[in-house]
Amino acid sequence: MPFNGAMERFLNTQNRIPHILIVEDDREIGQLLAETMRDNGMHATTVEDGNEMFARMRHLTFDLVVLDVMLPGENGISLCRRLRADKTIPIILVTALGEEVDRIVGLEVGADDYITKPFSPREVVARIRSALRRASYGLAATDSQKPLRFDGWRIDPVRRQVHDASNARIALTTTEFDLLLAFCRNPHRVLTREELLTLTHSGLAGPVERSVDVHIRRLRQKIEMDASDPVLLKTVRLGGYVFTATVVEAG
Repeated sequence: MPFNGAMERFLNTQNRIPHILIVEDDREIGQLLAETMRDNGMHATTVEDGNEMFARMRHLTFDLVVLDVMLPGENGISLCRRLRADKTIPIILVTALGEEVDRIVGLEVGADDYITKPFSPREVVARIRSALRRASYGLAATDSQKPLRFDGWRIDPVRRQVHDASNARIALTTTEFDLLLAFCRNPHRVLTREELLTLTHSGLAGPVERSVDVHIRRLRQKIEMDASDPVLLKTVRLGGYVFTATVVEAG
């Protein structure tokens, strides 16, 4: 299954193809994932635990991590939390746990998406493409991608950076950034969960609607003075969410 046209043009522009790090202790599954990535025009490196993951990341640059939850030693949830502490790389969790609470926990610690075993190679490719597309969205500078300001904050769609009023950079996941950008481009407008999935380019391969709530909860923890009593990002009962700040182009 080849890349779609938009992704192919982006990769050609960057003169590189994505490098996926697969963290999976089951060698048969790891090999299947790696072969699937390579068959679809990506590089793939496979490791079996967190120590190997961090060792490879010290010396190589990766575009996305596929991270199994049930690993020997430190599990995938803990590793995801550690990765997210200082990296914005997209993370897709792979789990055999089917309960919704387990999937939500993964999203709460910073994963961008999840895949439940057993999975099809086609689903893995679709979700990886979606996460890479969201991560690359906005990299080409245009007039519509000028930095924006709201309530002392600054968001740069091209560099994909967010700074607070003290000019400190705030680390956001790919999905958190896309959500904030969507709200900044649609202030004072109620956005449903379905609209947010569309605006963040998640598409059918992206997170389920319920996960939007999780990502917004995490986003509030980073931009609100009191996440339990949000002022900037309010919930609209039976409607969705509304961004109340006044947004202007940054000078």
